[in-house]
Amino acid sequence: MTVTPADIDVRRITDEELPLWIRTARTGFLRPPTVTDADLAARRTAHIGSRTYGAFDAGSCVATFRSFAQELTAVGGAPVPADAISNVAVLPTHRRRGILTRLMNEDLTAAKERGDVVATLIAAEYRIYGRYGFGPATSAAEWTIDVPRAGLDPHWPGPEDGGRIDFVSLEEVRKTGPELHERVRRAQPGAVSRTDVWWEQDTGTLRVYGEWTEAFYAAYRSADGEVQGLVSYKVDDHWGDAKQPLNTATVEWLIATTPAAERALWRFLCSIDWVVRIKSGARSPDDLLPGFLPDPRAASITTQADWLWVRILDVAAALEARTYGGSGALVLEVTDRAGFTGGRFLLEAGPDGASCTPTGRGADLTLDVAALASLWLGDESAPRLAALGRLGEERAGAALEADALLRTPRRPWCPDMF
Repeated sequence: MTVTPADIDVRRITDEELPLWIRTARTGFLRPPTVTDADLAARRTAHIGSRTYGAFDAGSCVATFRSFAQELTAVGGAPVPADAISNVAVLPTHRRRGILTRLMNEDLTAAKERGDVVATLIAAEYRIYGRYGFGPATSAAEWTIDVPRAGLDPHWPGPEDGGRIDFVSLEEVRKTGPELHERVRRAQPGAVSRTDVWWEQDTGTLRVYGEWTEAFYAAYRSADGEVQGLVSYKVDDHWGDAKQPLNTATVEWLIATTPAAERALWRFLCSIDWVVRIKSGARSPDDLLPGFLPDPRAASITTQADWLWVRILDVAAALEARTYGGSGALVLEVTDRAGFTGGRFLLEAGPDGASCTPTGRGADLTLDVAALASLWLGDESAPRLAALGRLGEERAGAALEADALLRTPRRPWCPDMF
């Protein structure tokens, strides 16, 4: 018997259904489906404040979906309320039946009613989320550093600017990390807020995904003692046949409020005895990292791909939240098949801010809400989207004008997975 979409019950789950939900999520992500009491306790804590949905077929959970409150930093530093989406999985027995569409519509409708300006997610697969109005808004790159080739002094004594680097305890990370991250993300378009639960998971207080291994944590302090950078990293244990060390340090995350702090932390990682290779973790594609090395070719990109995807729920609020690279006016015809937003808008931008209002004037550019999401944080090029057929230029030169307004000097970046 084929189950039709009408036979599937899509709704928020109850606490009693959480074990079924976890088992389904693990199965969907190809993880062992065993659920322990510790898993349940951790998930109950992690899901406080979340919207946890499931799809049920004859009492069995066949799909999972979760969202939670988040802030996304717009160009210029304004925090924008976002609906962060995670844990999306449909069992292989129930795909292609419209279940994800129903889950997505349920969540985005509630987000729109709450007043969230955008929705966000990290896409495991590229081809799924465009049909729901999401567009790739930031990219990420991972570098692998060949430490011996980098040309650095192996006898480096520490920062030359009067600062210092110290290992720090889990307690200190939980104490100083949130405030430091807030300063970093307020200055970084594309960055998202981290909850208390995020820090508890990272430092092992809360173990949602099973076994946890403590990382090494190091802090950069400026000459006056202010913590301006933190790094979390792990190191493997690999030795060659001739008893030479061939270890790799993998950065879990590295945040810094100044280039000096960032440089010092990378220099510290490259100075660790026995480490011959460093994997940087997900960084911005225009990260400063290679430029910190005497030989930038020692840092090679091993992964580069889309990262944060954004779905705009309120065109006017999103465009008014950010700052712009100059002054100008554009009429945008924005389509949204789902009907959450869209219409024809006059964007008037300048150094003192922007207004975005409905208008009856002729459109300069036509695009769908997913293409607008790719442009909104400044990472994508309007002429490039026009060349790809994803943007229509109704007035000659309008795409270049849009580029001058929307593009940013540095690329947006989201340091987090969620």
